[in-house]
Amino acid sequence: MDIDTRALDAAIADAPFSGVVTVDVGDRRVLERTAGYAHRPLQAPMTVDTRIAVASGSKALTAVAVMRLVEDGVLRLDQPVRELLGADLPLVDDAVTVAHLLGHTSGIGDYLDEDSDWEPEDYVLTVPPHTLTTAAAFLPMLEGHPRKFPAGERFSYCNGGYMVLALILERATGQTYHDVVRRLVLVPAGLRATDFLPLNALPAGAAVGYVHDDGDLTNTLHLPVLGNGDGGAFTTAADLHRFWCALLDGRLVSREGVDTLTRPRHDVPEEGMRYGMGFWLHESAHALVLEGYDAGASFRSTHVVDSRTTVSVLGNTSEGAWPVIGALAEAVDASLA
Repeated sequence: MDIDTRALDAAIADAPFSGVVTVDVGDRRVLERTAGYAHRPLQAPMTVDTRIAVASGSKALTAVAVMRLVEDGVLRLDQPVRELLGADLPLVDDAVTVAHLLGHTSGIGDYLDEDSDWEPEDYVLTVPPHTLTTAAAFLPMLEGHPRKFPAGERFSYCNGGYMVLALILERATGQTYHDVVRRLVLVPAGLRATDFLPLNALPAGAAVGYVHDDGDLTNTLHLPVLGNGDGGAFTTAADLHRFWCALLDGRLVSREGVDTLTRPRHDVPEEGMRYGMGFWLHESAHALVLEGYDAGASFRSTHVVDSRTTVSVLGNTSEGAWPVIGALAEAVDASLA
């Protein structure tokens, strides 16, 4: 992949960008850049090994864990989620299946509807952030949202759908969502730096998320204290490449399971991409994409399957990574043309 490093460096300087940029090809790191601060008041510099939140990029972890349980016979893709919800969330239609939730075709009402006028600096939580430590704790926020359309009718990106999946994972296994993902995804993939970290007690080596490109306003009150089924894992650029390789090598789910998750199912022209189950896909080429956007997080990781190339941009501000992501997307597109 031919990357114009001058254009990239200009985008990093002009953004302003705070985060990490890497390109990995097979076993080689061929490009890396860091900029900004992991902690602004202390002026702690960003490093290539800093753990950074990836917002909705975490949905892939949920999807892989669900697929693993499907392959283990614990869940079914065509299983009505009512079987596990019981009397909870009565506005979730009885026709909604696990597959509908994975592919954003459930039609359920969303507690964080990105089709509305949502902005990352908004305070969207309706319960105290510190109480949101398990999927079950999200039930009060998931209640009361009317159906948008009949299950299976069309694609509509739904954060709440992935929170319902997290709840299903907890009920099917008897473990917390976080422990399920650690057991089924993080450990077998060797993702030692990846985890769900408490925003109010971040460990050394983790980047604080900043709502704006300047100033010291953090995202602590904007997000759940522990990210869950629809977002919030912290990871590193190196672990992202490890994840892609582990997934595509069949170490997390079978090759058939990978194909099920990454088969193009919907064109999403407003995003310039397609969607599978838990994964965005390049609009025309064999490349997989994870993307995240939230208060204090702007992120994209693209994996070109045939060349085992991973291009990742992890930012710890809401908006700062997008010009850099755009510059690298042009290089990816050119390499795939």
